[in-house]
Amino acid sequence: MIEYDINSLNERILKIRDCLDLDNKIKKLENIRNELSNPEIWQDVQKSSNLTQLADSLQKSIDEWNNLNSSFEDFLFWTEFQGEDVENEITESYKNLIKILEEMEIRALLSGKYDSYNAMLSISAGAGGVDAQDFAEMLLRMYIRWGEKNKYSVELVDQSPGDEAGIRSATIFFKGKYSYGFLKSEQGVHRLIRLSPFDFNNRRHTSFVLVEVTPLIENVKEVNVKNEDIKIETFRASGAGGQHVNKTDSAVRITHLPTGIVVTCRNERSQFQNKEAAMKILISRLNSLYEEKQKDKMNEFKGETDASWGKQIRTYVMHPYTMVKDHRTNVEFGDVYGVLDGNIDEFQKAFLLKESKEKNQGD
Repeated sequence: MIEYDINSLNERILKIRDCLDLDNKIKKLENIRNELSNPEIWQDVQKSSNLTQLADSLQKSIDEWNNLNSSFEDFLFWTEFQGEDVENEITESYKNLIKILEEMEIRALLSGKYDSYNAMLSISAGAGGVDAQDFAEMLLRMYIRWGEKNKYSVELVDQSPGDEAGIRSATIFFKGKYSYGFLKSEQGVHRLIRLSPFDFNNRRHTSFVLVEVTPLIENVKEVNVKNEDIKIETFRASGAGGQHVNKTDSAVRITHLPTGIVVTCRNERSQFQNKEAAMKILISRLNSLYEEKQKDKMNEFKGETDASWGKQIRTYVMHPYTMVKDHRTNVEFGDVYGVLDGNIDEFQKAFLLKESKEKNQGD
C-alpha cells in the first residue's frame, strides 16, 4: 500500500484557500445577494447587471474551492480502508485530487493584472552573429511548440530572416487564457553555448537572444493613438523566390512618432491584415509603456534590453555537456533538446512561485 503525505496535501489546500481569500468572498457574495434581493436595485439595469456578474464570479470561485475540498475528503475517505481491494480507488482518488489541486495552485499564482490576457512575444538576435540568429530561430520553434502543446492559438505575425541562417527577429501572438501569465517568465536575455556549426574550426561559441513579452491589448481606450502621431509605410516582404516571391508591397511598418516605437508586420497575406496586426503590436507596446509611466523604465513588461554577456536569465548548454539552467530560480534540466522542443513548463511554474513568494514578502 502506497503511503501518502496527507499533512502536506492539507497544507497545500489551505494555502489555496488563503490565496482565494475564500472567507472574504463568501461574505461579499452574501452582501451582494442581500442587495439583489431588494426590488429597487433592479431599476438600475447597469448596477444590477454588474452585481449579478460579480456574484456569478464569486460563486464560481467558491464552487471551485468546494470541488477541491470535496475531492480531498473523498481521498481521505478511501485512505481509511486497508487492503488491496481498495488500492485502485485510493490511487484514482489521489490522481483526481492532485490534478485539481495543481490546476488551482497555478491559477492562484496567475493573479496579476494582465495574467489572463493573450500574449505578444518578440524575439531579437543579439550578440553572436550568425549563431545568435540561428539561436533565435531555435527559440522561435521552442515557443511555437510550447503554444501548440498547451492548446494555445499561435500566430506568427512577423519574421525577419537572418543573413546566412536563422532569423534576426520574429513576433508571435499567443491567444488563450493565461498565455501572458505563463509567458512573462520568458522575458529577458537567453544564452546559448555550443560548438558552432558555422565555425570551420569547430570552436565553442556563445550567443545571445532577447525575448520580450507583453500582454496583447487589442482594444484599449486608454491608449489613444492619433492619426497624426503615426507614420505608416508599406514595403515588399522578402520571400522564398520563384513562384512564392511577394510581388506586392504588402508588408507594413508603423512608426509612433512621439515615442519612436517602430513595429513591422509582413507575414499576413494582405496589406490590410498586416496593418491590423501591426496596430495590435503598437497598441500593446504603448500600453506597456504607459503602464510604467516612465519611458526609460520597462522592467515589468520588457525586462533587459541589452542581449549580451552577463544579462542572461537562462542558459542553454550543448557543449561540453547538455543542460538548461534558469538563473533566477536555479531550476535546471539536462535534456536541452527536450526544452528546445517546448518543454518549458517547469521553468514557468518555478518563476511564478518565486514571484508569488517575493510579492508576499513585500506585502
